[in-house]
Amino acid sequence: MHTFQPYPIELYEANPFTLIADQWYTITAEKDGKVNTMTASWGSLGSLWGKYVAIIYVRESRYTREFLDASEYFSITNYGKEARSALKFLGSVSGRNEDKISGARFHVNYHDGVPFIDEGTFSLICKKMSRTPIKPEDFIDPTIQGEWYKDGDYHIMYVGEILQALAR
Repeated sequence: MHTFQPYPIELYEANPFTLIADQWYTITAEKDGKVNTMTASWGSLGSLWGKYVAIIYVRESRYTREFLDASEYFSITNYGKEARSALKFLGSVSGRNEDKISGARFHVNYHDGVPFIDEGTFSLICKKMSRTPIKPEDFIDPTIQGEWYKDGDYHIMYVGEILQALAR
């Protein structure tokens, strides 16, 4: 396992657009002693309700959604470019059918009982604050439904308070 050190979130400098949309990240949570993770490229980092937060979006059909709903905590982890093929793998298979973390040659680490992926370079440990389903009746832009939700598999927005930032 790698050594991760607490990192002051106020000092974290990254371009949120390339960090999330271009470099991707994983969302990891635990349910009944089992850990699952998924690759994601939608999300936000910022301030809400007087706290630093991570906002993530997970489709209803994703297996990781079950883990997020069952847990009070989750983590998000960023990676270097060398992890791109592993992140593609994690995004193409379901943890319902196989141990995809091992299949990606990744390992689970823990901080204060919250799982995160050890091969990452930077992880945020988060406590769930809210869970909001994305509903078609809330779309103002009429193109969203046709472009992103033709199959009716909507996202759920989770807001998590960032409790700890960890750097490798």
